[in-house]
Amino acid sequence: MKTLTDQLANYAAYHRDRRNIATHFVGIPMIVVAVATLLARPAWTVGGWPVSLATLVTLLTVLCYLRLDGRFGAAMALLMGAALVAGQSLATQSTAVWLTAGVGLFVVGWVFQFVGHVYEGRKPAFVDDLIGLIIGPLFVVAEAAFALGLRSDVLREIEARVGPTRGARSRPQPS
Repeated sequence: MKTLTDQLANYAAYHRDRRNIATHFVGIPMIVVAVATLLARPAWTVGGWPVSLATLVTLLTVLCYLRLDGRFGAAMALLMGAALVAGQSLATQSTAVWLTAGVGLFVVGWVFQFVGHVYEGRKPAFVDDLIGLIIGPLFVVAEAAFALGLRSDVLREIEARVGPTRGARSRPQPS
């Protein structure tokens, strides 16, 4: 299995333009909630908790994140759990609301993604490696951590492999 740095550096190679990264901060959360929403029906109650394909996908994805890195995995568990709760909430609405929200978030999220890749001038990472679909949400969390000055060791390793982002204004320089 590839390491955290391997996965993030591979994904980052397709995301060096800050405008593209910014669009991912909007598009990827929309897509994650959309997938949770669309996969949350049908649901069964097990021990008082709704269980659906969304639950299983969330659990498996979080386990992948935790295998890559404990700290990022814990953050992803919280965020993926929140997306699952939002998706389950939307799935309990009428069929029209459920489908409109799920499909609408999915489509608009992908529009943001593809606009970002116009800025980038490069195709999305998942076109060459489907694991990019799982790494995308982790990449957004990592970029947020880097912007806050956290995990500079990981940032240094990624930038050593793929170079710095273009158009970066206020990202703290790794020490």
